[in-house]
Amino acid sequence: MISSITGKVKSTAVNCVVVEVGGVGVLLQVPARVASTLQVGEQVSFHTYLIVREDALILFGFSDLVDREFFELLLSVTGIGPKVAQSILANSGAAGIASAIASSDLKSLEAVPGLGKKGAQRLVLELRDKALAFAGGKVNANLALSNQVENALQGLGYSVKESNSMLKAVMSSEKIDGLSAAQVLKLALKIGGKN
Repeated sequence: MISSITGKVKSTAVNCVVVEVGGVGVLLQVPARVASTLQVGEQVSFHTYLIVREDALILFGFSDLVDREFFELLLSVTGIGPKVAQSILANSGAAGIASAIASSDLKSLEAVPGLGKKGAQRLVLELRDKALAFAGGKVNANLALSNQVENALQGLGYSVKESNSMLKAVMSSEKIDGLSAAQVLKLALKIGGKN
């Protein structure tokens, strides 16, 4: 996966930017609040998240690592795709949205284009506990790691419930400090094979 991009801004639009890297222009989808601050010719660096689809490769860019981690967490919610997740981060960083989720502020969440009342309720229901780690503007390393592993398990075909219980089993039986996401994923798959 492409983890980061550094280069010069070639052009900007409402929610995207073209960054020139070694003579190649890379299109990044970025939150509107970030795109509005960029100047053509400016040297920039983004943390990135790549979405692979049958018909496209879409690269999302984030000026802060915590925003990328929160974007990944948003993608774990049923019915939230990358465009809605980007829309959620369009006007506020991870800390602001996480605070709204943790405090069940449905009114401000419902105002996000593409989310609506049911989407806002789903965000609060599925992420209230996990959002607390982001509310201060810093990401809890173990929570970010567990989110990555949970998303990977779901990508391998496990249900939300199965991946959650596999991850809880790993967290309770193993010390995960210092382990990579791949190592924790292997442990979770071993536990999943025993059930």
